[in-house]
Amino acid sequence: MPAPIHAAAGAGHSDPSGPRAGYGASLSLLASLFFMWGFITVINGTLLPHLRSVFELSYFQAALIESVWFIAYFFASIPSAKLIERIGYQKALVTGLCIMAAGALGMVLAASLPSYGVTLVMLFVIASGITLLQVAANPYVAVIGPSDTASSRLNLVQAMNSAGTMLAPLFGAYLILGRSKGGRADAGTILSQADRLADAQSVVLPYVLVACVLVVLAIVIARFPLPAIGMASSRVAKEERKKHSLWKHRNLVFGIPAIFIYLIAEIGVGNLFVNFVSRPEIGNMTTEAAGRYLTLLWGGMMVGRFIGSAMMQKVPAELVLAGFSIGAFVVMAVTVMTTGHVAMWSLILVGLFHSIMFPTIFTLGIRGLGPLTEEGSGLLIMAIAGGALVAVQGWLADSYGLQHSFILTAVCELYVLFYALWGAKPTNALD
Repeated sequence: MPAPIHAAAGAGHSDPSGPRAGYGASLSLLASLFFMWGFITVINGTLLPHLRSVFELSYFQAALIESVWFIAYFFASIPSAKLIERIGYQKALVTGLCIMAAGALGMVLAASLPSYGVTLVMLFVIASGITLLQVAANPYVAVIGPSDTASSRLNLVQAMNSAGTMLAPLFGAYLILGRSKGGRADAGTILSQADRLADAQSVVLPYVLVACVLVVLAIVIARFPLPAIGMASSRVAKEERKKHSLWKHRNLVFGIPAIFIYLIAEIGVGNLFVNFVSRPEIGNMTTEAAGRYLTLLWGGMMVGRFIGSAMMQKVPAELVLAGFSIGAFVVMAVTVMTTGHVAMWSLILVGLFHSIMFPTIFTLGIRGLGPLTEEGSGLLIMAIAGGALVAVQGWLADSYGLQHSFILTAVCELYVLFYALWGAKPTNALD
């Protein structure tokens, strides 16, 4: 079981006169973290087609890059929780940002060699830093205010994550694809060895800029007076945990695979979007142009989270989740069965329906866990490793065609629907 996360300790038992009385400034600062890790994660959407050109990778090898990214969530989640317990929430956030900055600078080394192996290692380092932020920030936002609006609050803050994902493709398309010969070339163009070596250098400037922003943000957070949450009640909760089992809570048991499976869908769409839209029978455009359309996909996620946050003020979160999962299944079916701009725009629309899934599943998963909230949160964050299975979709694309590989995404939407209608109902609630 993950070690206790101080930010989440005592979830559902926080002192109402404490953080709930004034958490706006802290929430706003945390929103900047959500923005940055969303931004960096989605840069991969433009980085992957670029690296596929530079290293002449198959779809499977390109998807393996993203798999390494999400494998970091599996391996780094428990150490991250232990680190938070050891050095505290605020220092852990600063450490996570510094780890991310180091990995971003390491991408400069990978480009100068250039090396596929070093690229994989540095992406793992960046993802490990993001994992540390995720393990602390998601449960912190969930418990910092009233429990009945946790889903609404996390969706609202996650909208800033989506703002980062919306801007990242423009940043990547301009500074990576737009500055490389492969990014401006027509589909099917064969690059010389010299062209590929020159293209590898186009990632240097973007990652230097990202590293600088991360260091500045680390300095700001190090100097900001973040409130502690649940420290008084965590001592009591520690004893209470021994009396209860996580595995008696249906909403958590089915929520872990729900996040795992949802990540396969989200990351698969994001990673293969540029390659799919640029195909002659779909959008018939360069990868640079397709990268700009990726902005609309992630922009839809931002809009959807604002809409979902407002809806959840009046409608139960599980019903909103069910409606969005049905919409996601429908547009993915259209993507698989049609061609041209219809297929392209239906794939763009899935971003709107994916928008609320992660934050809503997360808050439904920890609902009613009481003193077990921090352990449950850690397991849900570990489930983000499901994004590593995007390599399966890469294999499907190589074996059966890129368009048919999105059948996997449609199947993932059906599990989210099952979770919303039945799996999310809490059993043995402790608060």
